Order: sequence, then structure tokens, then C-alpha cells
Amino acid sequence: MTDFLKKEGKFTYAEAGEGRPLIVLHGLMGALSNFDQTFNYFSKKGYKVLIPELPLYTLPLIKTNVKNLASFLHDFIEYKNLENVVLLGNSLGGHIALYYIKHYPQDVAALVLTGSSGLYENSMGNNYPRRGDKDFVRKKTQEVFYDQSIATDELVDQVYDVINDRNTLVKTLAIAKSAVRHNMAKDLPKMNQPTCLIWGKNDTVTPPEVADDFHKLLPDSDLFWIDKCGHAAMMEHPDEFNEVLENWFKQRNI
Repeated sequence: MTDFLKKEGKFTYAEAGEGRPLIVLHGLMGALSNFDQTFNYFSKKGYKVLIPELPLYTLPLIKTNVKNLASFLHDFIEYKNLENVVLLGNSLGGHIALYYIKHYPQDVAALVLTGSSGLYENSMGNNYPRRGDKDFVRKKTQEVFYDQSIATDELVDQVYDVINDRNTLVKTLAIAKSAVRHNMAKDLPKMNQPTCLIWGKNDTVTPPEVADDFHKLLPDSDLFWIDKCGHAAMMEHPDEFNEVLENWFKQRNI
């Protein structure tokens, strides 16, 4: 994906393909590379795929929240002159997409959520974050996935570095608290965009009942399950994730 990275003003993003804009939003501990296979696949299937790097650790602390991350997304969409976009969000990225739709529904043609926060999520627990305890970080990173081998040393190191830097730690906690404050339950019934929910049956961060609640509250949603899969379906089962999403796009003419 590094071949497709661009830096323009305050925006760093990956972009490839032509067609309807598909904007991918990563999670709190996520990276653009989490969506490598989705990016490569849909950029060859008639979509302009864009993955902006969210300013999780560069906003002033007082502005480090879901609201301002959605505002950043709005600035990005305006900067790129995009219309009728599809928003695809994992974890915090899904929450940002929901908050965005609440305030700018006219911009969004469809929504895709996978392991999204916005209703309820298990954090790393009351002990999180334990700075300097790499075994703890490894265990908590592994719990995100059904197949714990996905939690490579490189991925564990990324999480470890975040929580051992005071600046990124404080902002991580600020965003997590903001996510709890910005519960979207009352807003979902007003969101009429076609929505595709792709959920891991073994997700322990946003468990299956969260997907069921999204499905009940969103007026026009379809729910698909991926077996033996945790919180990041696009990483654990990228081929199945892409197939489910492509079929849904075709069925919905998106």
C-alpha cells in the first residue's frame, strides 16, 4: 500500500482505483495496512478506494474525540470533492462513520460496518493499559482475533509503543472515553442509508449481540456472519470479507 500513499497538506492517505468513492476508516489501534487486501481488491473492481490516516494522536487533547475525527473526515471528503461515498469502518472507524452520517447524511450513499463501536464494546479491561508489560499487551492483542497468530510480533510492538508513549496513551484514553459518551443508539433509526454489517461470530470486543442490535436499529441493514473470526474480519478472513461485500454491492447496485 505504501506505493499508493499520498501526503497533501494535513492529509496522509492511500488512494487507488476509479469509480464510486469507498472511504475506509481504521480503528483506534488499527493501521491503514489492516485493509491491504480490501484496498487492493476493490480498487480493481470499479471503486476509488481511499484510506485516510486518522489524526488520532495529532489533534490537541481537548479535540481528541469522535466528533472532531468526524470533522476531519468531512474536511477530507470536501478536499477530495467526493460525493455519494461509501463509508467502510472497523471498530472506532465505524463509530466515526456513524457520527458522520448523523451530521452529513447527504454525503453518504451506503455504509459498511465490521466490528464497529457506537453501541457497546469491551475495552482492554480495567487493567488497561499496563505500561511496560509486554506479555499483557500481547495477550490483549491476541484476544482481538480468533486466530491468535494474526497478532504478530510487529502488531504487538505497534500496540505496545502506543501505550508506552505518554502522549499517545493519554489520547487513546480520551478517544475511548469519547466513544462511550457518543452512544449512537438513538440516532441509528434515523439513518436510512443501505448498511452492510459483516461480523465475526467470535468477536469478543464488539460481541455478536452488538451486531444484532445494529441490525435491529438500522432501518435498511443486512447482517452477514463470518465463522471462526474475531474483531477484524477484513484481516482474519479477507477473501470471505471481500466476497460478502462485493456480492452485497451488486445486490444493492452500489
